[in-house]
Amino acid sequence: MRIIALDHGTKRIGVAISDELGMIAQPLEFIPAHPLEQVFIRLKKIVDEKSVDEMIVGMPRNMNGTLGPAADKANEFIAQIKERFTQPVYEWDERLTTAQAQRVLIEGGTRRNKRKEKVDMMAAAILLQSYLDSKTF
Repeated sequence: MRIIALDHGTKRIGVAISDELGMIAQPLEFIPAHPLEQVFIRLKKIVDEKSVDEMIVGMPRNMNGTLGPAADKANEFIAQIKERFTQPVYEWDERLTTAQAQRVLIEGGTRRNKRKEKVDMMAAAILLQSYLDSKTF
């Protein structure tokens, strides 16, 4: 069972994918967030090539758990995904995934100019691993 996670941002959408057993997440790529139609074309290609069974989309929450303006945009994105794809789409709390991804990349020695390219897909991988871990218990 393959699952992809999407870390929806205003400039880029990070994409991560699970292994076929649904146990390990790995960063896959990032997709420029605009134009939106190109996002869905690329997502369709990924879903078909990787035989994706489920999709997880990060839901940005405030630290107190409430939803803010970024969550409205994520909900719009989720609604559009559900219109275009037959796979189940779930939202998952993405609090601190970007900060955690930045820390991982810094500790791994990734240069600042390369971090910008990798942080979104790394955040998606952290998001997906959190989801996968929750299913194993």
